[in-house]
Amino acid sequence: MTVKKLVGTIHLWLGLASGLIVFVISLTGCVLAFEQEIKNATQPYRFVEPPKDGQLLSPSVLKAKAEAVLPGKVANGVLYEETGRSATVGFYNADPEFYYVVYLNPFSGEVLKVWDEDEDFFHFILHGHYYLWLPEKIGQPVVASATLIFLLLLISGLVLWWPKNKSAAKQRFSIKWNAAWRRKNYDLHNVLGFYMLAVGMIFAITGLVWGFQWFSTLVYRTTGGTGSVEYIIPPSDSTVAPGVSSAATVVDKIWLKLRRENPALQGINLSFPKTPGESIFSYVNYRPGTYYKVDYHYYDQHTLKELSVDSPYTGNYADVNLAKKLKRMNYDIHVGAIWGLPGKILAFCASMVCASLPITGTLIWWGRRTKKRPVSRAVARSMA
Repeated sequence: MTVKKLVGTIHLWLGLASGLIVFVISLTGCVLAFEQEIKNATQPYRFVEPPKDGQLLSPSVLKAKAEAVLPGKVANGVLYEETGRSATVGFYNADPEFYYVVYLNPFSGEVLKVWDEDEDFFHFILHGHYYLWLPEKIGQPVVASATLIFLLLLISGLVLWWPKNKSAAKQRFSIKWNAAWRRKNYDLHNVLGFYMLAVGMIFAITGLVWGFQWFSTLVYRTTGGTGSVEYIIPPSDSTVAPGVSSAATVVDKIWLKLRRENPALQGINLSFPKTPGESIFSYVNYRPGTYYKVDYHYYDQHTLKELSVDSPYTGNYADVNLAKKLKRMNYDIHVGAIWGLPGKILAFCASMVCASLPITGTLIWWGRRTKKRPVSRAVARSMA
């Protein structure tokens, strides 16, 4: 058996084993590519009309108004987005599990919408993309393993696609539309697969950063990362006697400080500490619609002293090294948002091609299987 035939056999069986999972992941990825654009077009409560000379309400005020519509629940944090957008107060918990977001007018405090994760279409799609709608402990490793197999399929597919000579190369870059359906299907699999190869590898690598701890660590260390690979929030010094101000009022002070220091900001996220040992998490976002160009800071809730930790999600974006920037960029690269609308269109088209590859690949295998069957019967009759 030649090397190319061996690669072809491996490619076939890996494809058949992972095809359905890759199809689901890719199809849900298509839907998620334009999640924000669809939400902006269909959810008017995400926007507000800023009043003339209007003043934003403080985090403590928005927290109180949000908690009033969800009795018995305590807010985790508040997000101020760019001008013209509503503010959001988040409520989430692991046991019992719930996730709510209260949308408010940041100028008047009017409650515009109470969002429930269980009622949201895109969270349903997201759970399919991450876990195949299975329990997380089961679905996550299955998706991660299928993503790793998909990366191997892309590499082996390139080996199989590679032409033997110049004359064969001409047939590798175009689809012969006037050919029989088997030839057209073969071309769709090979030609489209080649054109989306680079984007597909980006999908797979960025997905594996979430999927496997060892892979995330490998990429982070290889690109020069130090300290923890994971997201870490440093604790407040709980031995310090609490001051007269409440935790929510202390968050107000941090909010004012960040606004003074960052006049060009497009959004601020702040957490509300629930225990004496929790610190105040904050980030300042300079590019709406993305999550990478962010400055992360943590503050002791008792002294307001800034805390430091060596992880990807700390410090100003402009000051961190390549490894930490790549770690922050991972999501926006994965969905194409880092390149704006053209990037999302590219991600959508590439996801569609990825979803088609298991189908066209299976049809190639089935077509060859059925094509060989009459020959086998004829041989069997001649031997009888």
